[in-house]
Amino acid sequence: MLPGIGIFGTGDVTKVLVPFLREKGFNIVGLWGPVLKEAEEVAKLLSIPFFTNRIDDVLLRKDVDLIFVLCPPYLHSQISVKALGIGKHVMCDKPFGISQLDALKMVKAGQYYPSLISIVNYSLRFLPAFAYMKKAIADGYIGAPHEISLIDIRVRMGTLLHNTYDWLCDSTMGGGILNLVGSHVIDLVTFLTDRKAIKVHGVVRTYTMNTAQVAGIRTITAPDFCTFQLELEGGTLVTANLHSHVSSTTFNQEVLICGSAGHLTVRGGDLIGHKLKGDPGELKEEVIYLDVQDLALPNSDTSLPKPYVKGLYKMVGNLAAAFHPNNQEQVQGTPGQVNWIKSPVQLAANFEDGLYVQAVLDAIRKSSDERAWQRVSIVSESPNNNAKYLQAARMGAKIM
Repeated sequence: MLPGIGIFGTGDVTKVLVPFLREKGFNIVGLWGPVLKEAEEVAKLLSIPFFTNRIDDVLLRKDVDLIFVLCPPYLHSQISVKALGIGKHVMCDKPFGISQLDALKMVKAGQYYPSLISIVNYSLRFLPAFAYMKKAIADGYIGAPHEISLIDIRVRMGTLLHNTYDWLCDSTMGGGILNLVGSHVIDLVTFLTDRKAIKVHGVVRTYTMNTAQVAGIRTITAPDFCTFQLELEGGTLVTANLHSHVSSTTFNQEVLICGSAGHLTVRGGDLIGHKLKGDPGELKEEVIYLDVQDLALPNSDTSLPKPYVKGLYKMVGNLAAAFHPNNQEQVQGTPGQVNWIKSPVQLAANFEDGLYVQAVLDAIRKSSDERAWQRVSIVSESPNNNAKYLQAARMGAKIM
């Protein structure tokens, strides 16, 4: 039996995801939304039998075994930690959280319950073009993997904002192109190269501060432009340029990786190779993978970019395979828990990957504020107030 699904969130990802889950055989048990009327409307649209605006009403249902956390980022930590604590598998949407401290709580919860799935929706990992790119790099198509010199990533897309003011308009709530697209880019680089960033330099800007619908006392703080550089372990340089200033129907994404023997390029969902042949400097172009899949979306009015949607579709297929009843050597959880195997979801980003991405995002924002390179620092424990208590005690002793 595939696990019952509980979904938190009523946005575009939910409307795209639910048909994918049903196609793979999952049962959608319940839906949570922050506003009861909105939850009811989306539940009717997607034919979900139960809806609520109370978190525990979905989490505590006995027929829910797998939670999809697709709500605003400030709730990701609260819901994910609680879900893992009561024995539910969790898939959390990006951005992973609104701070490293939130992300660290989720990481510790995932580590404490290793018999549960805890993954992040960095769906580009599952896009076939990037799987082929990773294999080509490992096979030495552009030279030895350690000789990768440059990675250049460009993303141009339409606005990420809705017609009303919500969390997408606020950078501190997780909105903006750096959080929503930059997080995918940072994770993708690590997935392709198996290397992490040591230091970063970034420029983050908000050019659209008001719209016809968001004006008056409301001001948009979520960035619509960012450019950053990452210096990876081993010296590889990554440059990324992301903005959301083009038509809402336009999405252009290009990932270029250069090595000593040529370069690889993913445009949209296609992988093109350029390999050195014959005379010095002569590059031979070849198509390594051509994306011809056309997904049928029942709710096709989504603004989500097709590469991310296709990656999400593949991820759902892998989750279904992890829980397939014919699997051998399943991971045995607690009594009554649905069993699963690790191999289909090993490709997915885990919570530790999510914490690393959050650390890089924090460093980019700090670099933009201070206009200087910043080292990537990952928190390993939550701060406590012991130092403040000691200082207060010393001050008290001096006064006495």
